[in-house]
Amino acid sequence: MKATHPTDVAVITEGDFLKFREYFYRKTGIHFDESKRYFVDKRLVERIETTGAADFRTYFMALRFDRGSDELQHLVNAMTVNETYFFREAYQFDCMVHNMLDECVKRKPSGDRVRIWSVPSSTGEEPYSIAIYLLERWPGIDFHDVEIFSSDIDTAVLAAAQRGAYSARSVANLPAAYLEKYFAKRKDGTYAISRDLVSAVDFSRVNLTDPADCRRFRDIDIIFCRNLLIYFDDVSRRLAAEHMFESLRPGGFLCLGHSESMSRISSLFSARRFPDALVYQKPVSGDKK
Repeated sequence: MKATHPTDVAVITEGDFLKFREYFYRKTGIHFDESKRYFVDKRLVERIETTGAADFRTYFMALRFDRGSDELQHLVNAMTVNETYFFREAYQFDCMVHNMLDECVKRKPSGDRVRIWSVPSSTGEEPYSIAIYLLERWPGIDFHDVEIFSSDIDTAVLAAAQRGAYSARSVANLPAAYLEKYFAKRKDGTYAISRDLVSAVDFSRVNLTDPADCRRFRDIDIIFCRNLLIYFDDVSRRLAAEHMFESLRPGGFLCLGHSESMSRISSLFSARRFPDALVYQKPVSGDKK
């Protein structure tokens, strides 16, 4: 049997794939290796067909030189994978309310807000999980104002996060009491999150490898950046780490995914092992690393 391509309308050659991969990397910091070839080809062909381009060459020329087009953002949305659910890797949220937050507020001037940044946002499960944890499990919420920021390079998932509608699978890890308190079940079986929680999160589009995008995030106390750096190569990982380091307040914390390790990326951070989790900390001036 002859192997089939995702479609017969357009064919992505090896040369096309390499050109596109290099371009997409420069624009986003995301690197696609050969194992992602079928995925990339399929999404590229879908965008070629949607835009009505005759072939890859025509599409790619328009993508690179048509500055007024939104096609690059549509392509980014198509190429990014967003798979998450509420209370994912919850041991880090436990660490946040048991250890990290109390340590952060001890260093802060009286009345200064706690600032937490979740990146990537995906469809909102992580920042909303953070908000629920703060409301339900951190006694300090009664004494400190908190700002929650959440960012993603994909505008489609940011829009979905702000709509706040979730499948039964997405909310499966939530305690029944939280589900009843913060969600309304719809007739179609989805769950709509409280609009108060939606308004508690500041969503924005950010490319973590772009210094201009990251500049607005300063004096952050805790960053959750989980399962994003695995899509970057070494250069982009170091760049993202540097931007997060600059965004953190001295003594602030960074949480990575369970398969990620900052020790292989950058020496800027110090590892801190708490009872619930291993996290990374921006040293305070004078602290030994």
